[in-house]
Amino acid sequence: MTFCLGITVEDGLVGIADTRIMSGNELTTAHKLTSYTNDNGAMFIMTSGLRSVRDKTITYFEEVMAETEEPPNRLYKAVNVYAEQLRRVAKEDKSFLADSGLDFNIHTLFGGQLTDDSEHKLYLVYPEGNWVEITSSAPYHIIGASGYGKPVLDRTLKYSDSLHFALKVGCLAFDSTRISASDVDFPVDVVVYTPKNRQLVEHRFEKNEIIEISEWWQEHLRDLVYELPSVWVENIASKLTEVRRKADRRRPEK
Repeated sequence: MTFCLGITVEDGLVGIADTRIMSGNELTTAHKLTSYTNDNGAMFIMTSGLRSVRDKTITYFEEVMAETEEPPNRLYKAVNVYAEQLRRVAKEDKSFLADSGLDFNIHTLFGGQLTDDSEHKLYLVYPEGNWVEITSSAPYHIIGASGYGKPVLDRTLKYSDSLHFALKVGCLAFDSTRISASDVDFPVDVVVYTPKNRQLVEHRFEKNEIIEISEWWQEHLRDLVYELPSVWVENIASKLTEVRRKADRRRPEK
């Protein structure tokens, strides 16, 4: 499984991807995030699904981008180039994968900003090559193991939040997934894009760099449970006490 999270806020973009790769009983580490920065702008790609499909699609995409005389000036055009290569890989490999019982299940988060984009963009690309834009109305998307990290994002994240806030809740979403899903783990790759200066920064976090945050979050969650208003709990407790009293009255004396 995979955890890749893309967030778009007013201040920019955040991408977070775990690095665990499972092949049978073997565990390895590999990039699921690829970034590009040049005079034409900055963009990043994160993928979930079969590693072989991901590597072949990225290789084809980079080859086409390097050979084109006029590089895309809008991010959606780069996404279209990527989608074309994804369909190319599907034609070459999908039927053979199906014969082996494997799904052509690659999903892609594609973010960044190119020269003629008025603002930063984030797209979700499906295995069929069609795509949707991730917008302010729902400013994030997870591919891979999506269920564990959603609650903290749904409860906290807004499009108006800062990049720092988005990065914090994004890391908490990763940590929630890491704790509950055995096939998602450190190291974790993080990319941050700021449109004001059109800068893209990438960093890999090892477990010892973030584990303190995980422990702090877990302990404070426990504290908040203790501080949670408990009138409703006391109502249930009083009913349980009354049930026990009635049971005691009915119990014959020895």
